[in-house]
Amino acid sequence: SVGYRLAPEARFPEPLEDCHAATLWAVEHAARLGADAEKLVVAGDSAGGNLAAALCLLARERAQPAIAGQLLIYPATRCDFDTASYLANSEGPLLTRDMMRWFWEHYLASPEDLGNPLAEPGLADLQGLPPAVVITAGYDPLRDEGIALAGRLAGAGVDVEQREFEGMIHGFIGMTDALTQARLALDYLCQRIQDRTGG
Repeated sequence: SVGYRLAPEARFPEPLEDCHAATLWAVEHAARLGADAEKLVVAGDSAGGNLAAALCLLARERAQPAIAGQLLIYPATRCDFDTASYLANSEGPLLTRDMMRWFWEHYLASPEDLGNPLAEPGLADLQGLPPAVVITAGYDPLRDEGIALAGRLAGAGVDVEQREFEGMIHGFIGMTDALTQARLALDYLCQRIQDRTGG
């Protein structure tokens, strides 16, 4: 779990660079951590899903580190507030359209960052990326961009699974004490990690 610097004090690309540096550190110290550097999987939810997806793009660009899989949980992948899921869920629950506008305004350092695939992974060339799992929630403003990203990954020849938890809201996966669906989602992700790494 990477303690990357947060916006608005640290704006794009600083949080992403922190994630890249932490990942390189983890690979370098894998033996000390009791890990296998050749079975590296990155994961994140919401803004963390954005960073995990962008990290795979940055690792491809810089040819390091090698990433075996990516788990993207209701990721924020586009600065586009007019999708059907944004409009249908504009008032939440938990996450609103106005909140997402605020988040993007405080993450991007300048208007020129709009369209940068490392900021908006949903716009990237996705060829050659590691296998992916994309989780979406039915009552989430970000639902459609997660579905769209999964479709674009498949179109680019990436092995991808997309699973929607239809009755769930943004952030549900952290509600394991209250929601059976959250526990099922975590079990599903753990199984996908085992499948990818032979663990």
